Amino acid sequence: MQYFIQQLINGLTLGSIYGLIAIGYTMVYGIIGMINFAHGDIFMVGAFTALIVFLILGAMFYSLPVAAALLIMMIVSMLLVSLYNWVTEKIAYRPLRGSFRLAPLITAIGMSIVLSNFVQVTQGPRNKPIPPMVSQVYNVYGVSISLKQIIIVVVTTLLLVIFWYVVNKTSLGRAQRACEQDRKMAALLGVNVDRTISITFIIGASLAAVAGTLFLMYYGVVVFSDGFVPGVKAFTAAVLGGIGSIPGAVLGGLAIGFIESIWSAYFSIDYKDVAAFSILAIVLIFMPSGILGRPEVEKV
Repeated sequence: MQYFIQQLINGLTLGSIYGLIAIGYTMVYGIIGMINFAHGDIFMVGAFTALIVFLILGAMFYSLPVAAALLIMMIVSMLLVSLYNWVTEKIAYRPLRGSFRLAPLITAIGMSIVLSNFVQVTQGPRNKPIPPMVSQVYNVYGVSISLKQIIIVVVTTLLLVIFWYVVNKTSLGRAQRACEQDRKMAALLGVNVDRTISITFIIGASLAAVAGTLFLMYYGVVVFSDGFVPGVKAFTAAVLGGIGSIPGAVLGGLAIGFIESIWSAYFSIDYKDVAAFSILAIVLIFMPSGILGRPEVEKV
């Protein structure tokens, strides 16, 4: 039983990271109906930005507290990655918004390749490790819980609460929900659609940057290709939970994390990805819109 609980904790940690990335996918799709396949690489750039900030802080302020260093890494990563995603949306995606649906999808794939290769050229193809930032481990009734896992779950929960408040209780959230329902009608009613979409990209990038920082802290290493697999799994989580549903994205991320962790513990770790995608396929057979997704209504 203790071993099973241990795997649930591991799955919760991993699922929290997937959930943060998946929100970016589902937000963009919910408003403009586009799958931003460059979002996984946004997560990777967030991790690399946090790595560079960590190295600078280590060189300049050797005795800086870990909490302060982690906070600075998150803030700088959020700012720079959000700026990049805002520029990308304005230059690459906005001009194609009225074109056929495959155009922005192909552009997103192209931006993903450009971003991945840019990081490979500038940072090198090898793994970039860092010294352990947090090493404390607590034993609770035979179950090991590391401080890193606690930080990831607490930060994710705090961000989700803030994000829920923004979406449901602010004018920005009302504008986002209006654009999700009908962009043309929202524009007629005075909503600045372009600004709302840009802010959506910024929020999604910020959450991905935080996920990248937490990923770096948890695993202690990052490489230029780290955007692909977590990005695909986060997209899978968004589809599993119901693409366009923010609670569904979080639920899907947790589900993927639990599946991977439990499968790796009791079966062959080589097939953990197969298990996750197989369950996705089974769920979509019986629930085509995902767990919390809503079926699309054709406007006539």
